[in-house]
Amino acid sequence: QVQLIESGGGLVQAGGSLRLSCAASGRTFSSYAMGWFRQAPGKEREFVAVITWSIGRTYYADSVKARFTISRDNAKNTVYLQMNSLIPEDTAVYYCASAQARAFPPLAEYQYDYWGQGTQVTVSS
Repeated sequence: QVQLIESGGGLVQAGGSLRLSCAASGRTFSSYAMGWFRQAPGKEREFVAVITWSIGRTYYADSVKARFTISRDNAKNTVYLQMNSLIPEDTAVYYCASAQARAFPPLAEYQYDYWGQGTQVTVSS
């Protein structure tokens, strides 16, 4: 089992920044990659970004590329999502997830084995 706890969400004005954190515990050695997803009200959950633990390989959704940066701290078993130039369309519950299968990039929800509880990000206009 891998336990994931997100933090760092909140309310921010358009153009502002937030940094989300996802702390992993448990059988973290079984995790190959960590992803961020988000779900806006009335919409399907969508992929945001992913990073591998070993070499830090990353992949982003087109909608956040150049604005968001995913990173990891292996010593702390923590993954971060730095979100800059936020827009109201970024408002959503953000989830981190752990993927064990070594397929890159894991873009679909079914490719992830463990999920955090989510953290709310609200961007006001």
